[in-house]
Amino acid sequence: MQIQVNTSNGITNKDTLERWADTEIKQQLSRFVQDVTRVEVHLSDENHDKAGSGDKCCVMEARLAHHQPLAVTQHAASLDEAFRGAADKLKRLLDNTLGRLNNRRDRDSIRKDGTGFVAE
Repeated sequence: MQIQVNTSNGITNKDTLERWADTEIKQQLSRFVQDVTRVEVHLSDENHDKAGSGDKCCVMEARLAHHQPLAVTQHAASLDEAFRGAADKLKRLLDNTLGRLNNRRDRDSIRKDGTGFVAE
């Protein structure tokens, strides 16, 4: 699983932040390593120098093999809160999406013989 971290101009300590985010994502999403090919993290400070609650934003996008990407967004007062909130949302979304895909694969088709009728 590749992890790519993108930050806006208002974010400082980019290298440290990237290493921390890489470690956190790998821990949070370790059980999805077979299904997720890449995770993109976009961190931004929407108000830059101005203070305010909910002005930090984290968007996470997970790329799945042979499926459409999944994305979540979290706004918070700090980058840490935004990142952790987005990671939790992404983990739940992956659980739900991959769970549904796996359930669909495990079911028998009603079209066993290709004609629409179940062969007996």
